Amino acid sequence: MQATEALMEKWEVQLRKGTLELAILAALQQRTLYGLELLKLLQSLPSTTITEGTLYPLLDRLKRDELVDAQWVQEGDSRPRKYYQLTPLGTQKLTDLTRLWRQSVTDIEFLLANPGPQPLQKTGA
Repeated sequence: MQATEALMEKWEVQLRKGTLELAILAALQQRTLYGLELLKLLQSLPSTTITEGTLYPLLDRLKRDELVDAQWVQEGDSRPRKYYQLTPLGTQKLTDLTRLWRQSVTDIEFLLANPGPQPLQKTGA
């Protein structure tokens, strides 16, 4: 693997780590999903591909932080499934993280569209 490919891979991993909580909360907004269903949804998107070994500890932390609630549901003869949903605190955290995400994207888009030195706006007297 070339050095630039290794750097890109590291950058992608860090980006994914930084956005996984937001992605999980967003996936659970206005719906309830069981663990494997959530995993498959995240794996279907290129920027949120994760493993079970990453997802379930993160869900446990979100539950401890009272951002998601989980309950076991028996469906027919199949084994029970643990369903996850946002709590009111989780909904507020999603709103806050979404605001931060959108501001970050706006700022980065500005920098990408405006390369080179830009005069700084002076504030005050």
